[in-house]
Amino acid sequence: MTAARDRVLDVHERPAPGTFLLLSVQHLFAMFGATVLVPILTGLSPAVALVTSGAGTLLYLACTGFRVPAYLGSSFAFIGPIVAAAAVGGPGGAMLGAFVAGLVYLVVAALIRMFGVRWLLNLLPPVVVGPVIVVIGLGLAGIAVKMASGTAAGGPYSLVQFLVALFTLGAIFVYSLVLRGFFTVVPILLGILTGYIAAALVGLVDFTPVLEAPLLRVPDFAPLFSGMTEGASALAVILIVAPVALVTMAEHIGDQIVLSRVVGRNFLAKPGLHRTLLGDGLATSLAALAGGPPNTTYGENIGVMAITRVFSVWVIAGAALCAIVLGFVGVLSAFLQTIPTAVMGGVSIALFGVIASSGIRTLIEGKVDLGNKRNLLIASTILVIGIGGAELRFADGFAISAMALSAIIGVILNAVLPGRGSGGDVETVLASHG
Repeated sequence: MTAARDRVLDVHERPAPGTFLLLSVQHLFAMFGATVLVPILTGLSPAVALVTSGAGTLLYLACTGFRVPAYLGSSFAFIGPIVAAAAVGGPGGAMLGAFVAGLVYLVVAALIRMFGVRWLLNLLPPVVVGPVIVVIGLGLAGIAVKMASGTAAGGPYSLVQFLVALFTLGAIFVYSLVLRGFFTVVPILLGILTGYIAAALVGLVDFTPVLEAPLLRVPDFAPLFSGMTEGASALAVILIVAPVALVTMAEHIGDQIVLSRVVGRNFLAKPGLHRTLLGDGLATSLAALAGGPPNTTYGENIGVMAITRVFSVWVIAGAALCAIVLGFVGVLSAFLQTIPTAVMGGVSIALFGVIASSGIRTLIEGKVDLGNKRNLLIASTILVIGIGGAELRFADGFAISAMALSAIIGVILNAVLPGRGSGGDVETVLASHG
């Protein structure tokens, strides 16, 4: 692997006191919009999400021996399953499913520790991982459009809200393409601010919650099983949420490969994929115990490191501590609740589209030949099942969500169809990462 010769701060180097906070806040800004968007979309607490994101990141750093500079934030892949599980078993049921999803990571981490990583990369080659990531993005497209038009809660179509959403989306484009330096990593945050101002000017913002909120406030932590619908089946909610771990593990592998290339170190070999999966899984289960959304490694923060060449785990830990502190600021929690749905709809259109595009990039970089009938059939089946919303429903309310089902079927097709080994450049990944 090529070393990152132009690094500003290496993994274990501590920044100067004058820049420590600034560099950490930069990472906080990069993950902030997406991390609080997930709880807003799923009805969870943004303040709890910030606290569990920071705590989960610190736990991840500890599990990896403080050798992998990765930040963990709220996972978009769990949005649909959490909403579906909450409809069946209430918020407590959704958190139970998320807790078990974290345990799935631990099982896979143990298997990798015992048998190595080749079997997992062969199980999830680019021909499976790429389309699944596309499903994560496009499967949520309907939610983004409904938020933008004001119909997410079943209300009537609103032209004003849709125009505010488009204005927010346009602002993100401008900030992404025009700004330079530090500001290139915060176009989402600036887009939210711009959209918020526009929404306030047209009367879509109610400032009352901010004026009434206390300066400091303990977040609304929800212990596991609290808020679970009486009589709801635990197995039913687990089957809705836990299989999504297969999807997020595929995303995790991709993030670790990209991060290794950016930093110039072989993180799949040292500290090892089993250690990073362990940290990710424990962070997800920890978040569920407190009532926060599941965590995952964040591409946004990898992008920050790629631009700044600052790879210090001290900076990542500082960002995690900042997130925890912000979670206890009552005024901030109240302010987040005043952000109009239309503004977040415009942001969602951008973010969900970026996720889908990342899946296409995975296919390209994985050298997947879609002229090969086998690859074409696998990718097409994953896309139609995942985006089409196909669910596997059983008696007593048991169901496997479309997102999880598409990943499971993709894995099965890749395993049973003749021509295995044509699903992408797995050997290059193995050669590069031990």
